[in-house]
Amino acid sequence: MRGIRVLDLTRVRSGPTCVRQLADWGADVIKIEAPVDEAQFGGPRHGPDFQNLHRNKRSLTLDLKSPDGLAAFKRLADTADIIVENFRPDVKNRLGIDYETLSLTNPKLIYASISGFGQDGPLADRPGFDQIAQGMGGLMSITGEPGRGPMRVGIPIADLCAGLFAAQGVLIALFERQSSGRGQWVQTSLLQAQVFMLDFQAARFLMDGDVPKQAGNNHPTTIPTGVFKTHDGYMNIAVTGNQIWRKFCDSMGRSDWATDERYVNAAARSKNRDALNAEIETITATATTADWIERFNAAGVPAGEINDIGQVFSNPQVRHLGLAQPVISQERGATELVGQPIILSRTPSMIATPPPLAGQHTTDILTEIGYTEAQIAAMKASGAI
Repeated sequence: MRGIRVLDLTRVRSGPTCVRQLADWGADVIKIEAPVDEAQFGGPRHGPDFQNLHRNKRSLTLDLKSPDGLAAFKRLADTADIIVENFRPDVKNRLGIDYETLSLTNPKLIYASISGFGQDGPLADRPGFDQIAQGMGGLMSITGEPGRGPMRVGIPIADLCAGLFAAQGVLIALFERQSSGRGQWVQTSLLQAQVFMLDFQAARFLMDGDVPKQAGNNHPTTIPTGVFKTHDGYMNIAVTGNQIWRKFCDSMGRSDWATDERYVNAAARSKNRDALNAEIETITATATTADWIERFNAAGVPAGEINDIGQVFSNPQVRHLGLAQPVISQERGATELVGQPIILSRTPSMIATPPPLAGQHTTDILTEIGYTEAQIAAMKASGAI
């Protein structure tokens, strides 16, 4: 993405997630920040969250509420390929930096907006937050153990997915611009992302009227798939289809299960899942997790460890895939950040620079768009930058 300029008006998580997908492949990302540091919206600047979200950027401080700051932003917007923002829907219109306004002088502009619930509609003005979207989008109703009440997932999945979908929309718009010569407004929201991520659970309702319920660690439709106790901990087993079911039965030393009327097919196993799970766990508790995983994988039965996050990043396959990338942070020194999960044969992602200091590149960027030293000094004196 070298040669593509991105103006980053985002904060917290969903917007920065989108921008990170562009920055890590070489886009020139300019993070627009208020002259008074607002890093607390995404945690402290030296904190892990901010450091991980804001690498590979330059920082320009601008007061968008001041005439000089707003004028500088609009001049910069005329040089941009992409703008990403995740304000509440009315903010950009109030400031006069909405897509309709900016595209009048830059018709090639691609403008991505991420909101809580959409840019219009009956709930558009509600403040958005990941856990709110998890609840409203149905995820919490199918997460957790039956009878224990709704449960959020352990990551901000609505934020993250909204950011990833926004990045995907930007890339689609960039591709379309090659033929049309024009940009467009890309929109998504936490609610849209969360509902989309219901995937097959949503399809069960839309097509069959089936309202899925909580299933705990059990897969809702594929039995036996879930968490099973071993002699020294727990492991995941995923048995899909009758061929793998028969391999699983042989691996467990219970070939008789393959012809047992209670377990002979998927429907029978689903009906008798509790009895089957209890029988399985009686056996899995007799050997260690490592023993079972070796046995199952040798037989072609999917099984795996349940790692804590420390164990994840010490896993040799995770290290091999480059999911922890070294960087020299300006605030923290030598550290590691989470690398991209995509590998391209000719175009690698990279963490080229750590997160910038607030306003670190203000003079450079304003000079690039034609401001003189005297003008920059005057803007500093007035508090516009």
